[in-house]
Amino acid sequence: MTLHIPFDNSYGTLPDRFFTRQSATPVSAPTLLAFNHDLAAQLEITTGTDAELAQVFSGNQVPDGADPLAQVYAGHQFGGFSPQLGDGRALLLGEVLDANGERRDIQLKGSGRTPYSRNGDGRAWLGPVLREYLLSEAFHALGIPTTRALAAVATGDRIQRETGLPGAILTRVAGSHIRVGTFQYFYARGDYDGLRALYDYTVARHYPAADSPLALLKAVIERQVDLVVKWMSIGFIHGVMNTDNTALSGETIDFGPAAFMDTYHPVTVYSSIDHQGRYSYDNQANIIGWNMAQFASSLVPLVENTDSAVKEFTEAVNAMPAMIRDAWRRTFAAKIGISNPRDGDEALVSELLVLMANQRADFTNTFRSLSGEAARDQFTDPTTFDAWEATWRARIAEEDAPEALMQSVNPAIIPRNHRVEQMIQAAVAGDMAPFERLMQVLARPYEDQPEAMELTYPPQPDEVVQATFCGT
Repeated sequence: MTLHIPFDNSYGTLPDRFFTRQSATPVSAPTLLAFNHDLAAQLEITTGTDAELAQVFSGNQVPDGADPLAQVYAGHQFGGFSPQLGDGRALLLGEVLDANGERRDIQLKGSGRTPYSRNGDGRAWLGPVLREYLLSEAFHALGIPTTRALAAVATGDRIQRETGLPGAILTRVAGSHIRVGTFQYFYARGDYDGLRALYDYTVARHYPAADSPLALLKAVIERQVDLVVKWMSIGFIHGVMNTDNTALSGETIDFGPAAFMDTYHPVTVYSSIDHQGRYSYDNQANIIGWNMAQFASSLVPLVENTDSAVKEFTEAVNAMPAMIRDAWRRTFAAKIGISNPRDGDEALVSELLVLMANQRADFTNTFRSLSGEAARDQFTDPTTFDAWEATWRARIAEEDAPEALMQSVNPAIIPRNHRVEQMIQAAVAGDMAPFERLMQVLARPYEDQPEAMELTYPPQPDEVVQATFCGT
């Protein structure tokens, strides 16, 4: 084969109870749907023909140097603890060192059953595969830490859900797949030797400057605060912020029921299984603190003086609301053209958000149009915007180049839910053109693209996506 992946595997050197080694379940007729050549180059992968890529990234052929394994972990799912979850439909093919010397996981999603599948079939259908491919690459273009998509392959098999659907497999690239739930797995079992091995591995891989469990906790908290505030700055709702979907690398992981707000409201929920609004837009800031508290609990056995550790860990977690507020204030001040926020600026942002919620303004288009002349057109009663605008314009008159700042942080285009759904429907019918067009346009989210103006429009009433679903 001309395809070559320079594997340099390390997770497989951990004790056997961290994973189960196995190969993917073969598929009948793999066909390459999409391949990320730019990412492959970063990973220093030498690519082959489409047929070769389809065989490897469907799991039908194990490439030289791979060490396929399913990772085990636990997790709180919507607040309820599951002591064993794990990769029920995924396999870590192995790791590579990219062009910057960074270690990256290469994982197949939808590759068949594993010992952690529970009642699932271990497969994925085309819709969630293309959804995650599109959204993760859009996130990368937006400059938000995220897993990446390397390949999407149609399997040629039908997947039974409510009806028969075309099967597919995604190849996901991540800094790692170590989760809060990975630590919880060993903590819940009282397997403190395993917990120590995981801690040592995580520090070496992601946080080499962390010289104690407390230092690791603080470093992870810092990344999670940054990540969630960035989510909120683009109107993103993850939808399933379980501890098993909280990556220690600080990357966005799992785009199952993920969605972007159209009309702004702080309690917006899309996920079809989030009946109580636990993971609503505004509550994401609270949930990440809750998740970090669970991570902190799992670290306590690693410290000799547990009473002191509990106190220090609690202080670290309790500091998060102030950290989030500071990050939110800086980030949202930039969204209205203020580079150095001062007293009163937070209230100015909050007043705008209240207006937007009351007037059902579009989140993305309102912020983007602040750097132009059409912001008031986003409101059902534009006069309600006028008084705020006068105060705001007086404030940004004191700033240098506020328009350029706003255009650099407020995307002109996002993967809107209705466009993603339309893309999926077209792909199921055999038409990949909408996917390819969205990929092309979303690669430049901060540029005005007149030729793609219709992709910036909110949905018509009959296009509104009321609920999103997990990718199982």
